[in-house]
Amino acid sequence: MTFNKLIIVEGRQDKLRIAPILAENIPIICTNGTVSASRLEEILAPYDDCEMYAFFDADSSGDKLRALFKREFPNARHLHTSSTYKQVEATPRRHLARILLAANFTVHKEYLIV
Repeated sequence: MTFNKLIIVEGRQDKLRIAPILAENIPIICTNGTVSASRLEEILAPYDDCEMYAFFDADSSGDKLRALFKREFPNARHLHTSSTYKQVEATPRRHLARILLAANFTVHKEYLIV
């Protein structure tokens, strides 16, 4: 199956938090924390032609991974959760839905209801 977009997150809980919100079939790849540049390239090689979106936590490990990602994949778009929630997995789904919608992802409407 061919994909146009790809979301990269730190861990499985982030993936499980985001997946139900999406109303389109988008691969969500977990880095499982901090990885080396070569491991990151290996993980993402099958998605070379995809538009990449990095969605990391607002903490020191997320900052390190974001810096590595910016260096290795400068064309990737970075999505940010609020520093209030710090972690993607702790961010309310309504807030995540607004972030994803702003990045032109199709989300399930029930996550947008106030």
